Amino acid sequence: MNRDSIYNRKLSWRHLKALHELFTKGVTKSKIRGHSYIEYLIRTKGLIKPKIGNLNILEAQRGFAAFYELNFKKHYDLFINFFNSYGIESDAKRKYLEEDIFTLLFISEHQESLRKELSTIRTFSATVFKGKGSKYLENNISLKNAVCQILSIEEFPEKDPKNLAWRFVVDSVTPSTIVLCENLAFLKLPWKAKENNIELWYVGGNNITIIDDIQPSKLSLPIYYSCDWDYHGLKIYSSIKEKLKVKGADLKLLSPPSDSLLLSVNSPNHNSEWNHSKPLSGLNPEDFNNQQLNLIKALIQKDQWIEEESNDLLELVCFNKITL
Repeated sequence: MNRDSIYNRKLSWRHLKALHELFTKGVTKSKIRGHSYIEYLIRTKGLIKPKIGNLNILEAQRGFAAFYELNFKKHYDLFINFFNSYGIESDAKRKYLEEDIFTLLFISEHQESLRKELSTIRTFSATVFKGKGSKYLENNISLKNAVCQILSIEEFPEKDPKNLAWRFVVDSVTPSTIVLCENLAFLKLPWKAKENNIELWYVGGNNITIIDDIQPSKLSLPIYYSCDWDYHGLKIYSSIKEKLKVKGADLKLLSPPSDSLLLSVNSPNHNSEWNHSKPLSGLNPEDFNNQQLNLIKALIQKDQWIEEESNDLLELVCFNKITL
């Protein structure tokens, strides 16, 4: 598992501002101790240490500046410019998570599509802030206000449109591979795909319209599927695989790296359970290779699942030995 992935480190805007202060000034008085990632930087990597004689002050150590420039600086500068462009509050009191800020950037990039078929706040929250629950925006007023500012709306509608089918794509000028994604996580970090000639398509749930709209010329490219490794994610993969098979294209499933984080099926906001009364939970074994079958059986036996966004797109591509 990549500890430095934005989806794994779970930092807030307050943490990011404190780390930036450590980079620019060498010290910070911000109270950020106790967070698992901050403790990882202190205890495991030794890049930050409490000041001798005053443990309330943190000091940057040798190697921190290079580490910050590699993992944080580009993102921090992007965030500040983004907040300023929309007039969004950016003081340390804001409780935005780092991954939420990337979601705000995604909303800005696709604001036309989102406004065109604007959903209720709960549908919007469950889809765009996937994994946080349908009430996430309602319970985070600052974040909700930021979303409304970006979309230039005063409030969300009371009812969903009749045919809600958002179309989100990260295009590539010269794509070598297409990756269909169950979730939006990889599309929120588009430069990773663009820089490596990967075209991303969001096919959340049973978004059949997206599959129908794939250009025939692109069906000659290798097509892969990235998803949550739970019953619903793998079941939808089989459905899309069959749909593309009719079109004469072969869809291959991306296997998660061996060090992927294993979660309980009873995780918060997770609503997919294995069916222990059917072999392989009712999934079609012909859709998976032997390694994948063994992993699925292990997940079923232990009532666990693997979240798509806990992995890095390029690490996933590398692990599956895909040539770009």
